Parts: sequence; structure tokens; C-alpha cells
Amino acid sequence: MASIQKPIHSLISGIAGATVHGSENVIVNKIIIDSRRVLQGSLFVALRGTQTDGHQYIETASDLGASAILCEELPAQLRDGITYIQVQDSASAMGFIAASFYNQPSKKVTLVGVTGTNGKTSVATFLFQLFRALGYRCGLLSTVQNQIEDEVIPSTHTTPDAVALNELLALMHEKGCSHVFMEVSSHAVAQHRITGLHFAGGIFTNITHDHLDFHKTFDNYIAAKKGFFDQLPKTAFALVNIDDRRGSVMVQNTKARIETYSLQTLATYNGKILSDTLTGMHMEINNQEVWFRVIGRFNGYNLLSVYGAAIALGESPEEVLTALSNLNSPPGRFEQIHSVDNIVGIVDYAHTPDALENVLQTIAHLRHGNEQVITIVGCGGNRDAAKRPKMAEIACNLSTRVILTSDNPRYEEPQDILDQMMKGVPPLKFKNTIVVPDRHEAIFKAVAEANPEDIILIAGKGHETYQEIRGVKHNFDDRQVLREAFSSFHSHKE
Repeated sequence: MASIQKPIHSLISGIAGATVHGSENVIVNKIIIDSRRVLQGSLFVALRGTQTDGHQYIETASDLGASAILCEELPAQLRDGITYIQVQDSASAMGFIAASFYNQPSKKVTLVGVTGTNGKTSVATFLFQLFRALGYRCGLLSTVQNQIEDEVIPSTHTTPDAVALNELLALMHEKGCSHVFMEVSSHAVAQHRITGLHFAGGIFTNITHDHLDFHKTFDNYIAAKKGFFDQLPKTAFALVNIDDRRGSVMVQNTKARIETYSLQTLATYNGKILSDTLTGMHMEINNQEVWFRVIGRFNGYNLLSVYGAAIALGESPEEVLTALSNLNSPPGRFEQIHSVDNIVGIVDYAHTPDALENVLQTIAHLRHGNEQVITIVGCGGNRDAAKRPKMAEIACNLSTRVILTSDNPRYEEPQDILDQMMKGVPPLKFKNTIVVPDRHEAIFKAVAEANPEDIILIAGKGHETYQEIRGVKHNFDDRQVLREAFSSFHSHKE
């Protein structure tokens, strides 16, 4: 992208309550939130984060050549030649400034956001695949990866910070994208990462307990998700899963056009699952029967939301259903790997109680005999601890055998996490539950114990290609390890 230079006054226009100390004509060429990356002419934004307070680094940024500082609290000494912009909330102001700096890129594309506890990645990816199949150039912003057509840009957060997000949107527009589909996490809303963006539509999938380590209460979590719909303009659509009892709550205060989808009750977009097997799913959507490659009731909801969003954006129902019938699931979402003797391995990102229950219920529905269901599951460290016993309980109640193992322990002791999970194991399930802290060993053990036709679910990490331990990301891919195990014991086949 070409370098950008803009005067401060053009960036802060419209930000209520902003007070400028210094020249409003000073030119800035970068917006930086990490003081170590400040260069001559940068605007440094002092953010109050969960780990550190950017106000502590204002002097460092000044020493490195920042021409302007955005902050909530002015430093004791104001330096000559530096412009200070004082605002009530730096994160919120940064969203508007970043959008202005990159010339409002979200208004130049059709931007659709997807929020909810489960299904965000699948819905955003399906939309990306669908609209490409319909002939549009598209961008994707997801947990798995950011993508501009076939060009993959590694992803580090579900939603990038406001500066990185606007830069990506500007790049997508520059490369000819007409549509962009993005996951919108609760963190992104609470931390103002999407503030200043213009959405053409928003989709709500569902909501269950998650991220309480950050939001503290379930009510706060719901409020964060709802905040996305509160921000939608009246020109946008708000498409919600009406089968989730909080679907109607999400749109109580939205200005957007409300539309609904459902597998159970009357809605704008109605679906019915006619059959579901390991090879595909037969559905009826708004009185049209379609065969899909993806499977599972949860994907019935995902497909229905994608269909609804496409119709809300003006696409032809027949063309949409035809294209949808050819789509595949995103990586690590109910991804199947088979051994030569027909052991079925399923790798899924399910890392919440509700997602794990959905996947295991889907597997139960697909079973046709006495196959074992062997579930390998763990819980991430330094995250919502309340869900750990629930995850173990669900795995035990819906599986033949359970192997509790490490997920991404981060800075916690793996055994401490597993001890908390064990508290959820029902007494009658103890004999069928074992603890194997080493995830590689756990996967190999499951494969060694499996018989032909058995189903092995490896839950929690899905698409991830690393395991985070003590701040270090080690190479680890559930799919690769499963293939190695199949090769060792059975030889695998796709």
C-alpha cells in the first residue's frame, strides 16, 4: 500500500470531547499502539490494556519521534513540537481515527460481521466461499486466517485491533474485493476494535458460556455480543438465530432491518434436516430440498444463516443453494480423517461445553451400530475455568471412552487443569476415563485402542498448528498427529 500522511485535524473530526494540546496541523504517517514500533511522525495511542497501560510508554514514544499522542490522561510535562489529543476513551477514539486514516475502507466494501459463541468461523468461511463461487472478489477475516481471494494472511486474533483491521480492509479494497466477511468476537466489541466500521449486515449464531475470564459475568458477555447489533446502521440487516432464546435480545435496540432463521419455528428463513450421514446432509430450506457436503445439526444452522445473509444481500435463492451444495467445512471444523480399516477420526475446534455437546450429539446421531466413541479433550489455560468440569462431564456422558489431556496450557500447570476437569467426571464414568497429559501420547493411545468403525473425536484445537506452553508456541497439529498414529497402527486414508 502507498504511504499515507494526514493532518491530525482531519483524523479527529467528529470525535466528541477530544481536546487538542498543540498544533492540529501536525502530520502523522502511522498509527502505532506499541511504543517500541514508533517511528518519526507516528501517532502513538496510549491504550489501557488488560496487561499493561500504554500511558506508561508515552515518554518512550516521544523519544522515538512520535509527532502526536492520543491519550486519556495527559503526561505531567507536555513536550514542545508534539500534539497531544486527550479523549475519554482511547480505544474508541482509535477506531474512528483508524477508519479516517485509511479513508473509511469499510464503506467501500460490503462488510458482514458474524458473532456468537459457536459457528463464527464456519459461517464467515462459508460466506467467503459462497460469494467467491457467485463470482465476487472477497476477503475473509477469521480465527483460522485472514484471506484476500487465494492470498492467506496469518491471523493472531479472532478480530485484529482497529488499526490492523482498517489497514486490512483498505488492502482488500485496493485488491478489488467487493465483499468482506469477518468474525466479530465479544472481545472485539468490548475493546472497541470494530468501532468506526460500517457494516452491511450482522449475523448472530448462538450464545453459551465462554470467555468469562475476560467478561467476568455472563450478562457482560451477552452485552458485548449485543453491542455489535446496537452499532449496526439502519441500512444494514441483523440476522439472528431465533431458536436461541437470546436471539431476540441481540436485536432489541438495533436500528438494522431484523431477519431471523430457524430449524424449529416460523422465521424469515426456515430449515429442516431431512437426513444426516457421515457423507452429507439433506435439508429443506424455504421449501427447497438440497444435499450438502457438510454434516451435523450445528451446520444446518450455519448453512441456514449463510443462505439468509446471501438473500438479504440480494442474491438469487437458486444460485445460492446451488453454490452452497458444493461447499466444504473450514479446516478443523468436523474435519474427517479415516484409517484404511475405517476408523473415523474427527478433528473439531469445539472448546466450549455447548460446542462439544453439539459435536458429540451429531456423532451419536451418525452412529449406526456398536461403534465406540473415543473422545480426546482438554481445556485451555488462563481462560474460563468454570467450563472445565462441564467439558469433562459432557464428554463422559456422550462417549464410550474419554481421554482427558492438555489443550493449550499456557501459563498454567497442565495437571491443575486436568484435576479441575476430573471434578466433572460422573462417578459411574471413572472406569472409562483416563488422564494423559501429553496430547501426542493421548492421540496415539486412542488410535491404539480403536477398532474398525470406531469414531475418535479430538476436540478443542481444530485448525491450530501449535500448542502454547509457558508462552512458547510449539508445533502441534491434531490432524498431523492423528495421521501419524493411523500410519503407525493402521495406515491412514483421507
